[in-house]
Amino acid sequence: MGSGRGRLPFVAVLGLLLAGCGIRATEVPTDFGAAPSRVRCSLPDSGTTAAQLSGGVPVRVFLLCGASLVAVDRAVPVPDGAVGAKRRVFVAQGLLDELGASPSSEEKQAGYTTDVRPGVRVLPPLTGADPDDALRLSIAPDTLSAYGLAQVVCTLSDSAASDGDGSVVLGGPGGGELKRFECTDKVKQRPGTEVPPSSNVTK
Repeated sequence: MGSGRGRLPFVAVLGLLLAGCGIRATEVPTDFGAAPSRVRCSLPDSGTTAAQLSGGVPVRVFLLCGASLVAVDRAVPVPDGAVGAKRRVFVAQGLLDELGASPSSEEKQAGYTTDVRPGVRVLPPLTGADPDDALRLSIAPDTLSAYGLAQVVCTLSDSAASDGDGSVVLGGPGGGELKRFECTDKVKQRPGTEVPPSSNVTK
């Protein structure tokens, strides 16, 4: 019995020392809160393509997600019988309309945005002056934002609006200069800081 009473002061002193050091085993935090939300930059596969739903020509457009460009499926209307430069213009206009439109609610929830202003029109090449693969916009390409230009270049160069070689010839309205813009992996990865490489095109 005496030995048990002798331990009590020791236990009490030990408890005081632990409390003085800030050690309280009963209050160790175990709940760190909810995990931070993350941008998925991916959409569930519905099994039905945009082209199947609208009856248009299947295409891809590059939207912004996080700090990169990410391709999403779309469909654009192209009249039957449209060939050559005329078909390029129809496809390019449909693509720019898609880029200028607000992403769907599902895409917004996944983190997708666009920096292309609505209402940009595509004009055909100037007869006798421009190469057949040229596309003229209703605004000068260099007036687009860095993100918007990257979206336009990568979307058009990856479509039937171009020759499919990863580049596209663009110019502004009238007889302004034409440039061949390239969509590179660096542009897709850092569209805000990596400018699409370009070179002047001889008319």
